[in-house]
Amino acid sequence: MDYKELGTTSVRVPEIGLGTWQYRGGTEPILRTIALGGNLIDTAERYGTESAVGEAIRGRRQEVFLATKVAPEHLHYNDVLAAADSSLRRLGTDHIDLYQVHWPNPRVPIEETMRAMEALVDAGKVRFIGVSNFSVAQVKAAQAAMSKHRIASNQVRYNLLDRDIERELLAYCQQNRITVIAYSPLAQARLTGGGSWWGRSKLNDTLQRIAKESGKTPAQVALNWCIAKPWVIAIPKTNSVARIDENCGASGWRLSPEQMAALNATAE
Repeated sequence: MDYKELGTTSVRVPEIGLGTWQYRGGTEPILRTIALGGNLIDTAERYGTESAVGEAIRGRRQEVFLATKVAPEHLHYNDVLAAADSSLRRLGTDHIDLYQVHWPNPRVPIEETMRAMEALVDAGKVRFIGVSNFSVAQVKAAQAAMSKHRIASNQVRYNLLDRDIERELLAYCQQNRITVIAYSPLAQARLTGGGSWWGRSKLNDTLQRIAKESGKTPAQVALNWCIAKPWVIAIPKTNSVARIDENCGASGWRLSPEQMAALNATAE
């Protein structure tokens, strides 16, 4: 597993971690991810999976980079603090490595939210602050609202079929050393054979060809396309130990420039 710096923190995190939205895999997939070096485990209070993650990492907390999120309905100052305490209890830990604002909420001043996030860092309950689903303007506003700390990451949807962040957000994050955490990097199985899209597209043909050339699977090619970008890591979700092995095998190598160009062209 290869690693990248998280924002400007000097802390290195794996290129491939594990997302837990709708996760029902129990303990083994999480433990397998950790064993393979993909020790970034991402959850959220809205997912309802914090307790499952906490159970899986019990006794192994020091091996895990633990990320969770505060829900958009809890972004007032006192609500952020209370939500963090609730997440800590469910996770069975005394600190969160990366605490993220799950979605922006225009009804709550961003200054109030980020003041609470900084207070959590100062209290030792949170190591680093991130956001999720934020536009460039929203990231700028969130950073401007902070007086002592920097935004380390922005978690957003990014894959070969969902490339909206390439219009502006990706370049902004790269230029400002904000890690992009790509969720749904396999487009919720649309890039691995799920749904009617698979089997009828030029992109599928290209994925299959490059997978054969590389001795990899189409999923590994799609994930590698994602993490090949500077300041981008990915958190695919799976309930399967076999898929954990496959996903983690997307790191440690790189597609050729010609292969990247072919994927970019067919995915446009």
